[in-house]
Amino acid sequence: MNMKTNIRILFGLIVFVALSTFLYNCKPKGPKAAVEGGAAEKVYVAPGKYDEFYNFVSGGFNGQMSVYGLPSGRLLKIIPVFSVFPENGYGYTEETKDMLKTSRGYIPWDDLHHVELSETDGVHDGRWAFANGNNTPRVARINLKTFRTDEIIELPNSGGNHSSPFITENTEYVIAGTRFSIPMGDNRDVPISSFKKNFKGTVSFIKVDPQSGRMSIDFQLRTPGFNFDLSHSGKGPSHDWFFFSCYNTEQAYTLLEVNASQKDKDYIMAVNWKKCAEYVKQGKGIKVKSNYTHNTFDEKSSTATSTLEKEVIQLDPAELKDVVYFIPCPKSPHGCDVDPTGEYIVGSGKLAALIPVFSFTKFQKAIADKAFEGEFAGMPVIKYEAALHGEVKRPGLGPLHTEFDEKGNAYTSMFISSEIVKWNVKTLEVLDRVPTYYSIGHLSIPGGDTKKPWGKYVVAYNKITKDRYLPTGPELAQSAQLYDISGDKMQLLLDFPTVGEPHYAQSIPANMIAPNSMKIYKIEENTNPYVSKGEGKTKVERKGNQVHVYMTAIRSHLTPDNIEGIRMGDEVYFHLTNLEQDWDVPHGFAIRGAANAEMLVLPGETQTLKWKPTEVGIVPFYCTDFCSALHQEMSGYVRVSPVGSNVPIKFGTGVVEDTDTKEAH
Repeated sequence: MNMKTNIRILFGLIVFVALSTFLYNCKPKGPKAAVEGGAAEKVYVAPGKYDEFYNFVSGGFNGQMSVYGLPSGRLLKIIPVFSVFPENGYGYTEETKDMLKTSRGYIPWDDLHHVELSETDGVHDGRWAFANGNNTPRVARINLKTFRTDEIIELPNSGGNHSSPFITENTEYVIAGTRFSIPMGDNRDVPISSFKKNFKGTVSFIKVDPQSGRMSIDFQLRTPGFNFDLSHSGKGPSHDWFFFSCYNTEQAYTLLEVNASQKDKDYIMAVNWKKCAEYVKQGKGIKVKSNYTHNTFDEKSSTATSTLEKEVIQLDPAELKDVVYFIPCPKSPHGCDVDPTGEYIVGSGKLAALIPVFSFTKFQKAIADKAFEGEFAGMPVIKYEAALHGEVKRPGLGPLHTEFDEKGNAYTSMFISSEIVKWNVKTLEVLDRVPTYYSIGHLSIPGGDTKKPWGKYVVAYNKITKDRYLPTGPELAQSAQLYDISGDKMQLLLDFPTVGEPHYAQSIPANMIAPNSMKIYKIEENTNPYVSKGEGKTKVERKGNQVHVYMTAIRSHLTPDNIEGIRMGDEVYFHLTNLEQDWDVPHGFAIRGAANAEMLVLPGETQTLKWKPTEVGIVPFYCTDFCSALHQEMSGYVRVSPVGSNVPIKFGTGVVEDTDTKEAH
């Protein structure tokens, strides 16, 4: 890099920081400055009343998904997905451990950034939510009847999975791009400096069964070695296409903040996924050996199963020539968003001072006319002007992500200038702007990336809270803010703290999910191999150094609640069946000194906790989830004897014996 280039970069950074500081200092000060009258009334949900929307929010670095009500901002549930969850034993119980298995072993955490709701004809349908595991590349499917993670599939040939899980209009595919390019194939021990030669990316096309939701990797698309970010499928006329934002087309591998920002433009990668799928059916793909896990959770047995898969099919777009096209986009695009009509594609170059809007019709014409400016890695690059509908001028600083209302308007988050900007998709005129507190990342409108936005609200998911909440030491609460968009001007209604990092979210009307929400698991349909369908079916069995305790829970006792004959060195499996068939009566189970967690057992289901005694003596166990007025009495004891003891297995509930009963030793 020569001195002129260094000076240019330094000057640009100085201007960037100065402008950012100016805009920040011009914002309203104080927590009440941007709030108008009547806000409290608009977010108030009376006791006993439901919210209008479910808001599904990524947990970022905590690996979970959180569910909030809108407009109240009330936290309704945390759904464990990629990380263990001691609150209910997810990832700790024997039934759920397999959900967190990977080809690299058991991995009890990940980084969940994006949430995507299933669609039918381009509209949210309330069946499933999908989530990405960014670190150990995975995609999960959550069942919106049970609010449980039903499936996790690992992504082979991927260095990182930030750019997912994006779905097509009828949930035909969940699509995942790589964040980090890596060497692939047999020789992966190569110099990092050989990046341009050896590092590649992939886009995984995960097929979804329309009835069961079960996922399978249909094929992968080989891509050049750069990074993908937030992306979206086409709609209506653009149904067969998918649009990815790409950055680091410089293919830099060190000091990316400088070296991946050299070009004025990066790309939007347009993929004809329908044609790709046809090529796979025609046998034009290559089978590649790839180890990855596919984990599924069976609802009737409440048990997960992990399967190791061995290969995937890959397509090379440079050879096929007609499935991938690049559209130049102002540099370092973070988001690529498609409006409800499917005609307009919005690029968000976070280092650009404008927002480009591309026309699908013009893009198609450019392909037909071969209006190319050249190739990148063997794939055509469309001329910028040939696909351009127009540019939103001076919208703000740091455009990241755009969603849409039902009136033809777009809303873009501006990270640097900490604001949401409203503009018209056709005229490209800026209509309104409101400050956020502070440094907004993503934003979300109910249905805002679908063919049918429900509108009404936009939620800002902010990176910094500063003075918004009571201080809690160096680590402050994460933040979301709710704005009313029903009128011409946006109105700030509510701040509410969130769990983990609220990276991205989607919302859906509550009446599309609430009526279908499962209340209990029917005990007669419980197929868990360790189920006890009644207290008379409980037992304790020894199998070598394994002891299996078949136990039941019902208000307000455990059966059995006295167990003897356990020895040091034993592995004890507590198989607890919740006999309740009443809504909202779970039972928990914990035993003193357990090295894993407690577990929560929902009405009608069976869960298993493994325990290894650590000392001779009497060990208490108890129900951990409040269930009745006599919850505190719901407990029992295990007697642990030394190695080699011949104390027989003995168990019961409600049996009172003479304390002087003789035993054989």
